[in-house]
Amino acid sequence: MSLSADVMNVFDRRLVRQHRTRAAHNFDDADFLFMEGAERLFDRMMDIKRTFDVGLDLGCHGGEMAQVMAGSDRIGQLFQSDLSLEMAKRASSVGHSSLCADEEALPVRFGTLDVVTSNLSLHWVNDLPGALSQIRMALKPDGLFLGSIFGADTLQELRTVLSQAEIDLEGGLSPRISPFADVRDLGALLQRAGFALPVVDSDIITVRYQNPIKLLHDLRAMGETNAVLERRKTPLRRETLMRALGNYVEQYVDDDGRVPATFHILTMTAWAPASNQQKPLQPGSAKSRLADALDVNEISLGEKADPTKK
Repeated sequence: MSLSADVMNVFDRRLVRQHRTRAAHNFDDADFLFMEGAERLFDRMMDIKRTFDVGLDLGCHGGEMAQVMAGSDRIGQLFQSDLSLEMAKRASSVGHSSLCADEEALPVRFGTLDVVTSNLSLHWVNDLPGALSQIRMALKPDGLFLGSIFGADTLQELRTVLSQAEIDLEGGLSPRISPFADVRDLGALLQRAGFALPVVDSDIITVRYQNPIKLLHDLRAMGETNAVLERRKTPLRRETLMRALGNYVEQYVDDDGRVPATFHILTMTAWAPASNQQKPLQPGSAKSRLADALDVNEISLGEKADPTKK
């Protein structure tokens, strides 16, 4: 399945694949955020009182969704896919079929899936509207999409200190951390992709590190290091890096001597349209007034509030 459109490329997808392939070999050492994301998505699925015959875990990494669903009958047959062949092979070890596939060009026929999950993967997609549209078209009517991506506040501390250090020592600024979506953007993209009943939730996970160097090691081990096309191709200068790490400790150290790293997770819940779905009421169709329910006086548009009226 593919869509033809003019897409502005932000990420080097070849490099994204390389980062994941490198991370696949020892992914157990740094998969804690992906396990947490998978557990949160599975909790959302368990709140929905239905089962799904065929599902796809898109961008499966090491198979964390399959791991948290082990022993559950919520999805009858689960397929896993990842941009990296090594990650897909790793995911297959948890007992479900896996394949190497690009989120930007799903090899899935229209209307064949009952549920699609995607756990902290789609933030590396260049054409997110196109990817969401393909997911929606791959779903059967009333099929479920559950996905999560990193949001705009992710790694805000690291972003700040890297920017400060580069400006101070190099007189310029290079994109060292990926751009991320916010809640409003994501909700609008789900609607644009043709989903019904879209909901986007926002959560903050704060991970505390003994020092910021450990954070950098974890990001590399996760496969989440910089893959922005416009990044500076030369490595960060040692002097700049040391200044940034020093600023990190100076500005953010806790009372216990640790430093925080913010991970902002946006969770999407949406459905492929179907004729039997709940529909929003038409404007003006309400049979009772909100003001009556709240026991307050209603003020019409354009009418100024009068503080003497009660």
